[in-house]
Amino acid sequence: MSLLELHGLDARHGLLQAVRDVSLDVEARETLALVGANGAGKTTLLRTIAGAHRPSGGRIVFDGRDVTRLSAHERVRQGISLVPEGRRLFPELTVEENLRISAAAGRTGRWTLDEVLETFPLLAPLRHKAAKSLSGGEQQATAIARALLTNPRLLLLDEVSLGLAPIAVEGVYQALTALIAEQDMAIVLVEQDLGRALAVAANLACMLEGRIVLQGRAAELDREQVTAAYFGLRKPPRQAAPT
Repeated sequence: MSLLELHGLDARHGLLQAVRDVSLDVEARETLALVGANGAGKTTLLRTIAGAHRPSGGRIVFDGRDVTRLSAHERVRQGISLVPEGRRLFPELTVEENLRISAAAGRTGRWTLDEVLETFPLLAPLRHKAAKSLSGGEQQATAIARALLTNPRLLLLDEVSLGLAPIAVEGVYQALTALIAEQDMAIVLVEQDLGRALAVAANLACMLEGRIVLQGRAAELDREQVTAAYFGLRKPPRQAAPT
């Protein structure tokens, strides 16, 4: 049984159908890169899985339980945590205050304040600074640390490199690579940088106009295949079976 199962999932923004009949499995400890152009439906899909956006059809099953109608905070307690696009920290609160609020809302487990500060050492000297005063990379590190403090079994990361300077992206991805190497949670990563997505994820799914049009093991999909599916240039080759 997969950790996460999506069955014919649909999601709308008013009259616009952003996610169309998406069926997808994510195994425990799997890292899945979800790629696609702007407007493909990636962010809406992640928000729907996390409970921040209500689906218009289909089912979401997490660890064998139907969570389709659970609220976002109930899903956090089940072990689903989202790092949203744009970080969305409490700007007036300090780094430590942002982290402690998250810890109080989540599950107990290995991730403590000391543990995340060790994983993101750049945050330790910033713990008493207001979030609004941080750089983009520092805010992104805080947002990921905040999600980890809920002790997730499924971590959803939405555009972690968006708007960051190259050196900040390197720092974020170094920490992310270390998390993936530990293999103690499943990760779904939305990323527009195909090179980074293919480098860190074991499996990849490409969305186009709300649908998944290509899926398989990252090592078995070449960049030409993914690019074609990404832009809808031609019908993508037959999907490789995910593991």
